[in-house]
Amino acid sequence: MAKLQSLDPHTPMFAQFKEKTGPIVLANTFFVPKERTKAFLALFQRQAEFMKAQPGFVSLQMHKGTADSQLLMNVAVWESTEALATAFGSPEFQRMAAEFPDDIVSYPHIFEQIDV
Repeated sequence: MAKLQSLDPHTPMFAQFKEKTGPIVLANTFFVPKERTKAFLALFQRQAEFMKAQPGFVSLQMHKGTADSQLLMNVAVWESTEALATAFGSPEFQRMAAEFPDDIVSYPHIFEQIDV
């Protein structure tokens, strides 16, 4: 299973699940060794198809770092933290998440839009 790391150690993703807010953006940056990129993307595609069918899902985009980077970033919009938490906690999603190799590191964080 991929290692989950917090971008903000004071506010890990699981603590963010308790916040009742929405719409939200999940930005999840992955460190993926080059030799695992193709397999990672195939598994991620399966997860994405599952998530797209869940209540509260709005959109998803995957991005790749430039200049031979080993980083990939998923940006997903959800109607609420509750919808994301429910989908993330489902047994089917957890089974797929367990398939990721241990050398992949995931840095998920939930954001909400602010006016600037």
